[in-house]
Order: sequence, then C-alpha cells, then structure tokens
Amino acid sequence: MKKRTLMTTLMVAALLCGGAVVPAVQAHADTTTQASSSSSSTTSSTTSTTHTISKSYVVYGAGAPESAYSTLNSTMGVDSSFEKLTATASDYEKYIGNGTTTNAAMISSVAIAPSDPGSGVRVNIKKYDGESNITQVTAQQYAMVAQMAGVTDVTIVVTANRAVSGESALTGVYKALAADGQNLDSQNTSAANQVLDATQGAINENSGDSSYPGKLMAAVGNVSKQVAQDKQDGQTDDSAQIQAILTKALENQGIASKTSSSAQTTIVNALITFRDSPISSSKTYVNNVTNTINNVKNSTGDLMNKSKNWANSEAAKTAVKDAQNWFQKLIAWIQNLFN
Repeated sequence: MKKRTLMTTLMVAALLCGGAVVPAVQAHADTTTQASSSSSSTTSSTTSTTHTISKSYVVYGAGAPESAYSTLNSTMGVDSSFEKLTATASDYEKYIGNGTTTNAAMISSVAIAPSDPGSGVRVNIKKYDGESNITQVTAQQYAMVAQMAGVTDVTIVVTANRAVSGESALTGVYKALAADGQNLDSQNTSAANQVLDATQGAINENSGDSSYPGKLMAAVGNVSKQVAQDKQDGQTDDSAQIQAILTKALENQGIASKTSSSAQTTIVNALITFRDSPISSSKTYVNNVTNTINNVKNSTGDLMNKSKNWANSEAAKTAVKDAQNWFQKLIAWIQNLFN
C-alpha cells in the first residue's frame, strides 16, 4: 500500500509540475572600428539539441590585455565564482568555422550565467569605461543567434575594452558551454552565425530605429520556429515558402516596408541553412525559441535583462534551493491527502 501511495504521490506531483524536473542551476572575429558608440546534439527530434549551463563563466577575448580584466570584470558583473576562460583564434575556427583569424582580433569578452528554466536567452551589452565599444552586433542579434545555435535559459553580458564590431563574442559563449560539458553541433553554430551575418545589413539600414533589431530578430525567430515545425511535420519549406513566411512575420512586426528585398533574400538564404541543420529537427528548439522571441520582440537598446544581480551564482543557487524546498513541500502536501 505504501508503494502504491508513493507512486501515486509522485505521479500527481509530476502532473502538477507540468512534468518538469527541479532544475539544476542552470561571426566572424571582431572588426576593429573607429566608432564609439543536455545532451549531445543529434538530428533526432526526440533528443534535445538545446543546452544550458550549470554555473557562471567569463570568457575574455585573447586580444584583450590582462590589464583590462579588472575593468572588464566590473563592467560585466563578474566575481570570483565565475570560471575564467580565454577565447582564442583556434576557438574561433573550431566554433565559428568561417575563415581564419588571429588572437589579436579576438577582442570581445562575454560573461554567461544560468537563468531560470523557460527564460530563453537574454543579452546585455555593457559600456566599457563609459564607451559603447560593441558598435555593430545588437543584443537582440546575440540572443536569437545563440538560441538558434542551441543555447537557452542563460543571460549573457558582452563588452569590449576597445571599439569593435562584436562578431567574435559568440565564440566565448560556445566555448563556455563546451567547458560546461555541453558541446554544440557545429552545423547548428554555423547556421546560426550565418543568420547573424544575414541580419546585419537590414539592421544597418535601420540604424536610426532602436526598436528595429528586436522586431527583426523576433520575426526571424518566428520564421525559424515555423520552418522547424513544418520540417518535423514532414514538410520541407523551399525558398519561396520561407520568403512567404518571412514576409508575413515582418508584416506582423510592422517592419516589412523597412526591410529591403535584398536584405530579405539574404535572410531567407540563411534560414535555408538553418532548415538543413540538425536543430531544426528538434522539438526542444520549437518549444524554447518562443521564450527568446518574447525576450527580443519588445526590447530596445542594449539591455535585455535589467536585473541588478543578473549573474550572481549564489543567487542562482538560492533560487534552486527554494525550488527544491517548494517541491518537497508539494510532495508532503500531496502525501497528506492520502493519510
């Protein structure tokens, strides 16, 4: 009888929790500018190709001098609990795979920390010593591209000690996940980085509209979700179909007239690469991308996550402990129902 009661208790608890498990704490190289402004990936739809991390990391660009580390840490909110890594030219070639670069060109630095389950990806671009040194890539691009590469439920902070375009920052994100035991599929990261390149032209054309990057990346995210869902339903969308989906998504965001036909064609071609990548076969991606779409679509500027202690690992541990205590209380309450 006790076995049956325990089994019933666990089944009811799982039902009330939505089947969730108590969570664990969960491109190119930079172009220097003068402006200052949980499993291995697979093509199977039944296996997750989306990953998060268990602790906080800071990844310095190899081109950032150690004399800048203190200010970089302060800028990104990094403390002694962060595991420290360096993103090198060889890391760029490994994780981005789009040509070659040098250590000196790896300037952007990133900090990445686990966020709440279901939170998607949020990105803050922080000023370094009062200067906006990431001059090209937007927070919304970083967020959606990281999600399309297979990253979720994290907050990322990006900065640089001197003015750069910012493309190499994603190398640090991918390296942090690898150090955490979460190896992203190279096809997924390559496809995601093509989306970064493809969306840059449209964003540059609308540089005076601070809301445009969020709207564009939400539209791109929605297209990727539809393309992935269609593929999993047995329909492989061709370029004309992807263009039609993109047009509708841009219209829904109110930016169709602001997005040139040439920019749209470039984005469609990148989305074809996404369609052919393993992550587009993942149900996990379809479920998780919605969270990041919601993060980017109404965001403007560089700060997508305005939480003061965005990367406080001790706070993350406390949150998990609270969740575990809540779960235990839930089980105790359910057990009382059978007494």
